[in-house]
Amino acid sequence: MWHWLRDYRRKKILATPFPEEWDTLIQSNIQYYQHLNKEEKKRLQDLIQIFIAEKYWEGCNGLEMTDEIRVLIAAHACLMILALPNDYYRNVETIYVYPTTIFSSERPLGYFEFRTTPVRGPMPILGEAHHSGPVVLVWDAVKRETRHPEQGHNVVYHEFAHKLDMLDGSADGTPLLATHEEYQRWCDVCSEEYLELCAKVERGKPTFFDDYGATNEAEFFAVVTEYFFCKPEKMQHHHPKLYQVLKDFYRQDPAQRVTNNQQA
Repeated sequence: MWHWLRDYRRKKILATPFPEEWDTLIQSNIQYYQHLNKEEKKRLQDLIQIFIAEKYWEGCNGLEMTDEIRVLIAAHACLMILALPNDYYRNVETIYVYPTTIFSSERPLGYFEFRTTPVRGPMPILGEAHHSGPVVLVWDAVKRETRHPEQGHNVVYHEFAHKLDMLDGSADGTPLLATHEEYQRWCDVCSEEYLELCAKVERGKPTFFDDYGATNEAEFFAVVTEYFFCKPEKMQHHHPKLYQVLKDFYRQDPAQRVTNNQQA
């Protein structure tokens, strides 16, 4: 019965045409959108409409929620699940958006901060993904990183990667996979890559990935997801095995999309 009601509600949502203003916002701000074909763009639009309608959105610290905020956040989150089942964000009900960097004086258990380390006292936070709670995002970081994907950072990709990771009940850097073979391959490749990153960071050597990925396995998955969508060609070149693992999980090949777009 619940699935019938959900599907009925979603059909009503999709009966409304995708607003032209929303499409303009995406085309003007998200480079990756240009690499999608017509069918993929339509699927993304459907996912965005459902995502925006089904989630509770709240602006914090005086931030007024606008279509721009909802659409750009939803577009990034939905790009990640473009080839995955629609209910992969069933553990996301609420999205809180702050205008600028927030500071947390405590570090409750059950969520991961974005690009900071566990220390005492106030900490700058650009995003949080709570295990059984909301996603928290900072709007100026979302805007800045949307405009500069070449830097390899995107707080929306990062935090929603955590939510994908949490679907199996634990935030351990391994999302839900289909088979034992996939889990084994994920473990083999990601463990090797994670330990290599940790070793380089400990020795002060340069790394392709942000060294925040060496914090733990959950942060590693979130960080490499950012690079997978922001710098796919370079990631494929520098870390081909890890790129292939993420390609199989997300069922997307961003590097090939970029190449096809350049050749068109």
